[in-house]
Amino acid sequence: MILDYGMGNLHSVKKKLEHIGVSTIISDNRKDIIKADKLILPGVGHFAMAMKNINSLDVIDTLLDFVFVSKKPILGVCLGMQIMSGFSEEGNAKGLNWIDAQVLLFKITDKLKFKIPHIGWNTLLKSKDSPLLNGIHEKDEFYFVHSYHVIPNDNNDILTETDYEYRFCSAFQKENIFGVQFHPEKSHTAGELLLRNFVNL
Repeated sequence: MILDYGMGNLHSVKKKLEHIGVSTIISDNRKDIIKADKLILPGVGHFAMAMKNINSLDVIDTLLDFVFVSKKPILGVCLGMQIMSGFSEEGNAKGLNWIDAQVLLFKITDKLKFKIPHIGWNTLLKSKDSPLLNGIHEKDEFYFVHSYHVIPNDNNDILTETDYEYRFCSAFQKENIFGVQFHPEKSHTAGELLLRNFVNL
């Protein structure tokens, strides 16, 4: 299931999943969350607005049960990854706090070479093994569009890093909680493989 919390990119994720043969629904209904075996939180937009929207849905308790009681796999994509953290500089807003992390604006010094937002193709440097990354190699490129990035307070939660003047966390995993800063739905073959890996968890 894809959670609809009023931020963009829902239908492109659904379309990509259908392209790889996975049927899914887009919903903000608590009953659908309870029935789902896996959940994706996509998102493009502003952190504070995303949290305002998700809090207005009255699904937080249902999500907490999904993540921490049932311990079903959940994947945050881009903004969906960021709102899993405890806090973001973008709007000085509190997040879901599912992972001990904060979200900060890129601190770039060479602003001629490294534009903000970080837009385009980049590679992943694996920090640890995960079934989410099965078959994915360090030369594989993924598509990024973001000005802020997640900083986990526990380095053991970092799944991959990416270089953009300096290394930042581009994916994390804490047990059944997965987050990716890039857009697998826009990342061609490598992105399709990552989504298949998530579906097969």
